[in-house]
Amino acid sequence: MGIFNRKLRTDASGEAAPEKSNEALRAGLSLVEDDSSFLVGVSQLGEQARDRHVYDRLQVMDDCLDAWRFNPLARRIIELTTQYVIGGGMRVSCAESRALEFLLAFWNHPLNRMDARLAELSDELARSGNLFLLLSTDPGGMSYLRVVPSADIERISSQPNDVEQELRYHTRPDQNGISLTYPAYNPLDDDPAMPPVMLHYAVNRPAGAQWGESDLAPVLRWLSRYASWLEDRVRLNRFRNAFMYIVKARFASESARAARQSQLTANPPASGSVLVTDESEEWSVIAPRLEALDASTDGLAIKKMIAAGVGLPLHFLAEPESSTRTTAEASGGPTLRRFEQRQRVLRWILEDVLRAALRRRARVDASVNPTASFHVQAGDISARDNGALAEAGSKAAAVAQELYAQGLIDKAELLRLIYRFLGEGGEYVEIP
Repeated sequence: MGIFNRKLRTDASGEAAPEKSNEALRAGLSLVEDDSSFLVGVSQLGEQARDRHVYDRLQVMDDCLDAWRFNPLARRIIELTTQYVIGGGMRVSCAESRALEFLLAFWNHPLNRMDARLAELSDELARSGNLFLLLSTDPGGMSYLRVVPSADIERISSQPNDVEQELRYHTRPDQNGISLTYPAYNPLDDDPAMPPVMLHYAVNRPAGAQWGESDLAPVLRWLSRYASWLEDRVRLNRFRNAFMYIVKARFASESARAARQSQLTANPPASGSVLVTDESEEWSVIAPRLEALDASTDGLAIKKMIAAGVGLPLHFLAEPESSTRTTAEASGGPTLRRFEQRQRVLRWILEDVLRAALRRRARVDASVNPTASFHVQAGDISARDNGALAEAGSKAAAVAQELYAQGLIDKAELLRLIYRFLGEGGEYVEIP
């Protein structure tokens, strides 16, 4: 039987009646498809349930890129993230000289220029929520890094039972219809010929999803509304000082009124001029009423929604909501925590990329240890914390030394307390 055949059921009277669900199914399948309903509910083969649909993800990426290009507020949001995350730059530290020599050569290579590329990496990560890094290696073992736009990646292939074990990345067809496929980097199965491989990193990614999302995604509609509201206010203020004369008089006929209007239109009174009329005419002016005070409240409400969506206080977005320094400093605390979190993510990304480059170098240079321990160090998010930590550490050191002198704590605990209030981690060893 076909799907349009009605199933019969028996009601209380014993008569057969059509199943209501089939009526709804028939009505749904009989709808005419148009541009607004053709893609509703569709999904691509291999697409994860927790990810956006392909067309929706592409639209969000395009909107975020357009907002970054044309909306000053969106550009400033991305710039603030990069400026705090990158800060004074990042550097690599390693105890093994041969590994450090290669890592610095990779970092400073003219085709990599990692110091200058850090801002590009941070911007792309915040703007699209994804980083697709193409790593290619020459026969000498030197690797080169390139950022592939997230919008150029069409599909990610992964293990059937684990979306986080990504296998291949498929690009969108170019203008010639050519689509490329890059293998994901796998240190356990890296080709000795060392072909180009891709590494993917994501932020703002729901559990069970493959794709991350932009920092601007939750506030796109509010950025658009704020831009429209501001444009309307600018357009209205353009005509704030404009006015129109109203001339009232008793005319003998319509032709007399039209003749008087034509006369005034041909010779309108200039600004600052003196008008002399008789008692038969009454002149008045109509000027626009903008109600600017109420409008400023509306604009502030929209801007608050944008600031809350991206985790920034209003004074970061050129909106001095409060004139007190204490309030401004207190509201910046959660924002600095967010920047610290993003900085840790970017440091881990760089360490992962450097680890892949180091392993590939070790394939052609036996003097390089592929498992050498190294770290990417970054500057402080806020210099204000250094003063507070120094003061806290100085006070804690005095108290800890007094406790140690009285035999209440040992040397390891003394160091632990001091480093704890200085904001430094690490292992605490016994002082010889």
